[in-house]
Amino acid sequence: MTIIASANQLSKRFGSFTAVDAVDFEVYKGEIFGFLGPNGSGKTTTIRMLLGLIPPSGGLVEVLGSDAATAGLDLRRRFGYMSQRFSLYNDLTVSQNLNFYGRAYGLDNKTLNSRIKEALDMSGLVGRERNLTRDLAGGWRQRLALSAAILHRPEILFLDEPTAGVDPVSRRAFWDLLYNLVRDGVTVFVTTHYMDEAEHCHRLAFIQRGKIIAYGAPDEIKRDMMRGEVLEIEPADPVRAVAELRAAAKNGVLDLEDVELYGAQVHVVAQGLQEQLEGIAVVLKSAGIDPGRMAIVEPTLEDVFIACMQ
Repeated sequence: MTIIASANQLSKRFGSFTAVDAVDFEVYKGEIFGFLGPNGSGKTTTIRMLLGLIPPSGGLVEVLGSDAATAGLDLRRRFGYMSQRFSLYNDLTVSQNLNFYGRAYGLDNKTLNSRIKEALDMSGLVGRERNLTRDLAGGWRQRLALSAAILHRPEILFLDEPTAGVDPVSRRAFWDLLYNLVRDGVTVFVTTHYMDEAEHCHRLAFIQRGKIIAYGAPDEIKRDMMRGEVLEIEPADPVRAVAELRAAAKNGVLDLEDVELYGAQVHVVAQGLQEQLEGIAVVLKSAGIDPGRMAIVEPTLEDVFIACMQ
């Protein structure tokens, strides 16, 4: 596997605060590498060091075979970058934004016109060329920002929480675009705090408080990092059910490692769940809560991430 980007004991300190704490990872050519964690975990700081925007306090960061901390413009022209906040000009049209970024990348007229046509076709923005950017819905603005980031055909594309605040349908469409880019040979490094998006990545790193707490392919992480089984419950009152089960675990009535609210469901993590099903049902019924459907299921990456943090 060809390594496109890597970090070796990479750290970043701001005064006495350590934002990134000796992290190690490798990104392979032609993959979507997900860098996941809650807000404030160190994701954006890491991506800025990969881009060479801020110097590391320690360790080494390499992109496309060169030290990112000392990279010149020639190397950075081989990157693509889409920030958390769409870096678009709201008072320009779709076409004007693409023309501006194409010129900034140094594309000549013939190449730029061809690339803009390709970008509009790829993103589904054909027919919206004259729309002002400020009038676009969030999902369309997202597609426009991605189109602007790939006009110069980067070898690696850095996306910093690109789907934050975008509706689920638009997020799904955006990931379809990323898969198309990967098929064309682009490597994608994406930060996100959406655990459902992690399932779409080829490999992942979970970061929490500046430290990587899990690393590998989604299935590997589920297999190696998950302690215990997962019971999915659909009780009549999920909020109360969580409170009752946590209290039962705290008082030693049940041997549960974790109980979390999961939408309208409850996920319980424990060893030997099959033997505890009856006791869990009794606790809920005693509190006047109908347990509803109860089934042992495969863990989600959200289950694994919570387990890793604990």
